[in-house]
Amino acid sequence: MDTQSKQAATTQSKSDILAANTRMGAVTLKVGNLDNMIDYYHRGVGLQVLSHDTASATLGRAGIPTLNLAYAPELKHAPANSAGLFHTAILFPEQSELAASVYSVARNFGQSFTGSSDHLVSKALYFDDPEGNGVELYWDRPRDEWTWRDGSVAMATEYLDPNAFLTEHLTPEGSEVVADTAASVGHVHLKVGDIATAEQFYVDTVGFEVTTRYGAQALFVAAGGYHHHLGMNTWQSKGAGDRTPALGLGEVSVALPGLDDVGALEQRLASRGVATRHDGQELLFNDPWQNTVRVRVSA
Repeated sequence: MDTQSKQAATTQSKSDILAANTRMGAVTLKVGNLDNMIDYYHRGVGLQVLSHDTASATLGRAGIPTLNLAYAPELKHAPANSAGLFHTAILFPEQSELAASVYSVARNFGQSFTGSSDHLVSKALYFDDPEGNGVELYWDRPRDEWTWRDGSVAMATEYLDPNAFLTEHLTPEGSEVVADTAASVGHVHLKVGDIATAEQFYVDTVGFEVTTRYGAQALFVAAGGYHHHLGMNTWQSKGAGDRTPALGLGEVSVALPGLDDVGALEQRLASRGVATRHDGQELLFNDPWQNTVRVRVSA
């Protein structure tokens, strides 16, 4: 970690902090119409179908899974004020690759566009998929352009003109096809019932570090000095209780660098009374709103 991105949580011991090279893995969505959702993420966003059967599909780029779709036609949509997924954020290494994906969604599913913002650390464009799951497509500015002060990274929500972004960064090739280049889940943003409980769980127990906060409304946490691997807000879901089975978020996944890191997290969870399931390779547990988190070793 560079000198600017110092540890934010001074009260955490070193053994309670996730490894610096922790990253997010594929998000699982429970879906009511598998074909429609595959079409949106493939023909729109530009993810490739890595596997597909009657009950599920996995999509990603450059062979790396980004999204698992689990067919669950028996489920209904949860109320908007429930805890769950705010958005899945897919990170593109180059602005030209982001522009190609954005243009593809706009051309094929234009009504799904919901907004765009310059967050100082990143440029982001937002969509809703056919079942109402939020999608962020974004690009990070280089880390040496981020501003850190007292352990917090400066982020904002400034206007980003989507047409100007496409004019500047869309290449002739990108306007024709979304190339199968690397992209991954950069972060996941959750709807939670209250921020204090979210911080106690994801920071004090799981081991992420606070990178910035907006009072009692939103919290952003990360490992290794990233701007955020997880966002949590109460904008729609203040006071929400346990989730019940519904369409939408199935699982969030986190990739740790080694089995020792997974074991240390398991011990930390157990010491705080969090129930876990561990098959020797993957660790599963639920957060205070019954969002399932799957932890595995990085591929």
